[in-house]
Amino acid sequence: MNNRSVGKDKEALGAEYLEKSGYIILEKNFCCSGGEIDIIAMDGDTYVFVEVKYRRTAGYGLPEEAVSPIKQQRIYKAAMYYLYKRRKGDNVLCRFDVIAVEGGKIRHYKNAFGGL
Repeated sequence: MNNRSVGKDKEALGAEYLEKSGYIILEKNFCCSGGEIDIIAMDGDTYVFVEVKYRRTAGYGLPEEAVSPIKQQRIYKAAMYYLYKRRKGDNVLCRFDVIAVEGGKIRHYKNAFGGL
């Protein structure tokens, strides 16, 4: 399997995990010129923008450590564009989560970073 297909597989695993946790998946792989969001979901009345990171082992660091400040900024900009395009206004609840997949284990970090 190449890196792209492994990434898609782990993103699907993350979406499945969220659905089992009661989230409603709105979109996967939302792209715009500012960046990409792996999963956009609803948790109650909150929009959740999720980055999924995978590492086979921790040999190169934990997957969650790969969500750098620059990556966070790109996700934030893409999220703001998503809300703008969907005409959601300024009073929308949203948060940014990270799903870390290491081997077969999933760790979900709610509110992993804030708006920049």
